[in-house]
Amino acid sequence: MSEPATIRERRDCRLCGSTALEQVVQLAPTPPANAFTARAEPQATFPLELMMCSNCEHLQLHHVVDPELLFRDYVYAAGTSPVFVAHFKRYAEEAISRFALGAGDLVVDVGSNDGTLLGFFQSSGLRVLGIDPAREIARRATEAGIPTLPEFLDIATARRIRAEHGPARLVTANNVFAHVDDLAGFVAAVRELLAPDGVFIFEVSYALDVYEKTLFDTIYHEHLDYHSVKPLVGFFERAGLPLFAAERVPTHGGSLRGMAGAGRLVDDAVGKRLAEEGVAQIGGATSWRAWSARIDALRDQLVALLAGLKAEGRSIAGYGAPAKATTLLGNFGLGTETLDYIVDDSPLKQGLLTPGSHIPVVAASALSERRPDYLLVLAWNFADSIIARNAPFKEAGGRFIVPVPEVRVV
Repeated sequence: MSEPATIRERRDCRLCGSTALEQVVQLAPTPPANAFTARAEPQATFPLELMMCSNCEHLQLHHVVDPELLFRDYVYAAGTSPVFVAHFKRYAEEAISRFALGAGDLVVDVGSNDGTLLGFFQSSGLRVLGIDPAREIARRATEAGIPTLPEFLDIATARRIRAEHGPARLVTANNVFAHVDDLAGFVAAVRELLAPDGVFIFEVSYALDVYEKTLFDTIYHEHLDYHSVKPLVGFFERAGLPLFAAERVPTHGGSLRGMAGAGRLVDDAVGKRLAEEGVAQIGGATSWRAWSARIDALRDQLVALLAGLKAEGRSIAGYGAPAKATTLLGNFGLGTETLDYIVDDSPLKQGLLTPGSHIPVVAASALSERRPDYLLVLAWNFADSIIARNAPFKEAGGRFIVPVPEVRVV
């Protein structure tokens, strides 16, 4: 039986080209993580199988879903999260200072979403340009004053941008570098955009954090790659844009901020990351196969807790409908029999049903109107902020359940 046109297998390593790939993790098939729907009808599901390259130790999904399906009608907006707004403000300030960016310098953000990051560069006097294939989000960002091209980045687009705007001192790609199937072509396009002294900064979910904290729900179809520093060093060297910095940042439960550019000294953080990865043994297939058992233990603990609460007649709602929730709900078998609804701050998701599990997504006002006994914090990376912002719920006797990286009740 042939594969559907929307999905294909990737049989070689995206970083080194080796065909020596072996499966190390298999999760339950799910719909695309952001395939929110208006109707409770069956949705197409796709495999979630994590492969390891035995040549360079890179981790990647075995199947690639058509990016047109995943990204053209995207429903994530960075600006709805106060935590991310603050993160991007610091990010821009640090980049401007570190690389001596000045008025008139061009910053290009690939996967710019609603322009939250670019807005901070723009307010500091820099020229900005966003690139994002989500047509509606790109349109709104442009109308809000952040010029955004509704496209995927490729070499032709890069050449056109350079011809129209000049070279960029900085190109950024945040939570995007793991979404790209043709990474070599993507980096070639970044090189085309950059000035000779330009820098490429990317942030991705870090495989070391995924492993150490059992962040299994960060595995979904948009995330084709689970990056670690060791394979990236060789990849960027071959691409002619050496990796010179590798910092750990707290976003998404633990992310890697990499920096690449020609003619720069490699800082000590790169060696430190390589040492940490070696100690954790994340380059071994055996480690990741054992990691799967930790997911099962987490599932058993959470499902037993929720089942016990339901047996006591407690009402349970979810808080946050991030992409990672699709993987968690799908793998743990949680649906409307457990969660009455899910609160989310994004108007783009409110009034829709979650992918696969079809749980209604509603506005935060539902908390005071419906008064659930417990909130399962599906956006667990923002748990502290969510709990702080919902103090009245807690003061009225409501309790929070944080499922990852370990099950805890607040």
